[in-house]
Amino acid sequence: MGQLVEGVWQDTNTREVNRDGQFVRNASPFRNWVTIDGSPGPTGQGGFKTEAGRYHLYVSYACPWAHRTLLYRSLLGLEDVIDISVVHPVNMENGWVFDGYLGATPDRIGGARFMHEVYTRAEPGYSGKVTVPVLWDRATDGIVNNESADIIRMLGGPAFRGLARTWVDFLPADKLDEIDEINDYVYRTINNGVYRTGFAQSQQAYETGVAEMFEAFGVLDERLRDRRFLHGDQLLESDLRLFTTMIRFEPVYYFHFKCNVRLLSDYPNLRRHTRDILNLNGVRGTVFLDHIVDHYYLAHRRINPYGIIPAGASVDLDGPDWGPDEGQEIAAC
Repeated sequence: MGQLVEGVWQDTNTREVNRDGQFVRNASPFRNWVTIDGSPGPTGQGGFKTEAGRYHLYVSYACPWAHRTLLYRSLLGLEDVIDISVVHPVNMENGWVFDGYLGATPDRIGGARFMHEVYTRAEPGYSGKVTVPVLWDRATDGIVNNESADIIRMLGGPAFRGLARTWVDFLPADKLDEIDEINDYVYRTINNGVYRTGFAQSQQAYETGVAEMFEAFGVLDERLRDRRFLHGDQLLESDLRLFTTMIRFEPVYYFHFKCNVRLLSDYPNLRRHTRDILNLNGVRGTVFLDHIVDHYYLAHRRINPYGIIPAGASVDLDGPDWGPDEGQEIAAC
């Protein structure tokens, strides 16, 4: 994957596997917040005031973490407020690049060739991973935040409420504790769990990850037995954070990351939840299966050295299995 070392790109291992062979994700280093008046947010420094057109998102359509931010941008109608640059889905020895792939774009801020140049533009001596999403600030010519969990709370919070075309409260105050509890569980067992399984370098690490993942599938399937969404009838943050992993399960994680204990169809309520969110207004336009499939099977050469894409990865999201039920309400709220 590579990383920056004192501002110089190195095609070296990012060392996210511990001695037991378990994948451990490094923390995101840029944690500033956009606020209404530019005062400091929960972490980082202040100086990032709400302004239409000031902020820019760097994303990959392949990446589930970046996908979260695209969902919020679409569902809240912030497309005219925050523009985007989209990297090529296959990140190899130079990391994420801006190149000619259908749906990808140039770097619309600084004309960078590589995403690591965006990081060194913000911090010339930066050391660490180069990830997406990145929320960029035109005014300070730097990175506000590169943690997806923070970015979606900014987009869905007070800072952008007055700029949203379609306001939806994905984080109601009376549900905050319950949302945080579900988020933590889903992150540990599923969002990051697929990577703990797919990037495991020991049998024990793999078996631990896959067992916890499918146990969580069962828990969530039961939770969804008598409710449309994870917290009831209202689409909330936890649902969207779960969705970006589950929409990738059949085409990539089941095969590529050996998450093949059971099919998603063996969890009818969890699959229905995924399908329901897919068919909400504004969601399908954020799902790019060509980027998703090519990224996982072509970029992860340690796992798939010959870049072979299995036949089962060709999931038809436009077919009847993934379309809305007859008469299904497809409005977001």
